[in-house]
Amino acid sequence: MAVAKRRREYSKKVAKKQSQPRAHPREDYGTAAASEAVTNSVTLPPWKKMGRMAGLLALVTAALYSPVLMHPFVNYDDGSYVVLNSHVNSGLRWQNIKWALTGVAVGMWHPVTWISHQLDCQLFGPNAGGHHATSLLLHILNVVLLFFLLSRVTGAIGRSGLVAALFALHPLNVQSVAWVAERKNLLCTLFFLLALGAYGWYAQKPEIKRYLAVMALFVLGLASKPMVITFPFVLLLLDFWPLQRVQGWGGPSTAFPVQQAPISKLVLEKLPLFALSCASGVMTVVAQRSAEAIPSSSAWTLQWRLENSLYGYATYLWTALFPQGLAPFYPAAYLTFGQMGLAAGVLVAVTVLVWKFHSGRPYLVSGYLWFLGTLVPVIGIIQVGAQSRADRYAYIPLIGVFIAVVWLLSDLGDSKGIAVRSRIEAAAVVLAVLSVITWQQVAYWRSSADLWTHALQVTQSNFIAEANLGATLADMGQEDEAFKHFENAVRFRPDDALSLLNVGTGLVKRGRLQEASERFQTVIRISKDPDRLASAYRGLGVVSDISGDRITARKDFLRAMQLSPNSSADFYNLSLLESEDGAEKLSQEVVLHPTADNYVQLGRMLEAIRKFADAQQAYQKALKLNPNLREAQQALQNLKSLPDRVAP
Repeated sequence: MAVAKRRREYSKKVAKKQSQPRAHPREDYGTAAASEAVTNSVTLPPWKKMGRMAGLLALVTAALYSPVLMHPFVNYDDGSYVVLNSHVNSGLRWQNIKWALTGVAVGMWHPVTWISHQLDCQLFGPNAGGHHATSLLLHILNVVLLFFLLSRVTGAIGRSGLVAALFALHPLNVQSVAWVAERKNLLCTLFFLLALGAYGWYAQKPEIKRYLAVMALFVLGLASKPMVITFPFVLLLLDFWPLQRVQGWGGPSTAFPVQQAPISKLVLEKLPLFALSCASGVMTVVAQRSAEAIPSSSAWTLQWRLENSLYGYATYLWTALFPQGLAPFYPAAYLTFGQMGLAAGVLVAVTVLVWKFHSGRPYLVSGYLWFLGTLVPVIGIIQVGAQSRADRYAYIPLIGVFIAVVWLLSDLGDSKGIAVRSRIEAAAVVLAVLSVITWQQVAYWRSSADLWTHALQVTQSNFIAEANLGATLADMGQEDEAFKHFENAVRFRPDDALSLLNVGTGLVKRGRLQEASERFQTVIRISKDPDRLASAYRGLGVVSDISGDRITARKDFLRAMQLSPNSSADFYNLSLLESEDGAEKLSQEVVLHPTADNYVQLGRMLEAIRKFADAQQAYQKALKLNPNLREAQQALQNLKSLPDRVAP
């Protein structure tokens, strides 16, 4: 009886459990919150889920970019930023910090970036691996910080993790991480994200000390790289979504509750930040003009700049989806009607899609405007440099694209009832493909030769790639191949001063003095940069010296010395001129008074100006007059020990 009773009770319990309603799998995907609940295991508290996700993001990013730790510096601004910059490579010293805070160099005022490089030189010296390690660490910090910020304000850990993973692994971001000179991009993004976090803290409880924290972090971002001048605009977007601070534009956020306010008050709240943006913008334009980085309006007209901006927006979107043919430099060029039509079509199509799906999806508008707005400073309306666009410019703007795409696809997956496992598998495939492309893209930065060889393969008329590959080959001793690339650079860009100097130097070595002189004269006519001008006058001095016009050569060397007073080359050239003059006068004296001692003195002067064959003959004549003259014997023996310097 007891056994039967227990069986009946057990049967009732089972029947009761089976009779309870069970949610159909499709019903779990009805909302974003439900999707996140399925995606994230309920066995762990949110902070543990976020910690594990952050750790995974950091490990994967570090593994993918680990090859950069073995990479050297490249000959693309790494010299002016670190290797050849005495204010940086001497380490973290007060005079260097003062220079960083007060000076404008390479067309930029970014003291935080300079101090970062100085600290690296203090810690790692000329070891490029240490500098790359710092850049990689900053990228990892940006990835993790982006994930935490998104997770905190949206409550969507899975979606935030995918956005951060796309940001971590996308090939367009390789240039910012693998290029030491682009440390400024990583730093300004770090302070940009920290400032966003501080703004969320301020939005929870608006008070002056919290606002000052936002301003301080924003200033540090501007002092790293002025691209973040759009920060106040981004804050207004965040007020719309995900903070939902705009009164009358919907209810407050449930994931991150903050006090709402009228849109007019929110705009006024940003005015001090807009003032900082304007000041930074003016300072940047002045600095770029001083470095001749802003071409004249006659070089690139307003119409071209507007067309190039439109094409740039479309190209960034396209390469975000299909990241192929990436290079460190894309030369500015005139666009065809077909290219403009295709670019306009892409932008129109994307804008239409955003509008079509925007109802009930505020993240679409916020993400798309984030992309469009944060690109404004570098899209080319104010043309800086000779590039049409740059991968590094997309580092911050692509975050908006990633947010819009991930949130949209997640919502569509919810509404269509697509299984979470299928979505995870699809995301894993996308991330794997991006990782493979990124791994290959990182490999191109393993040397200057690989970097510029690849750039020439994927771009056209790339004068920067030609010039830098030529410089690389010249350093490797391949002078003839280098000269071909220098000539190509001038052919693609006849007004590039550095390429003209390289060609001029090559022409001097080939004895084509008149052509070399024309190249140097062109540099003097078109450039205002003191270093370029000094090099041009130095080249003219060499041409005049070889031609036998020492008076003109002396004038040119003195002019070069005035433009570049710290250059030892001009002192050396002038001393050679003096030695040549002295040797010429002594040669005349020896004809009149042919003594052994005079011939020894003449030999020494000829040796000083590297006329070793003539010096050898002078020592031999001295020995004919006095076979036992020890000075002549020793000098001749020293020359014979260097057969490559002595004429046969």
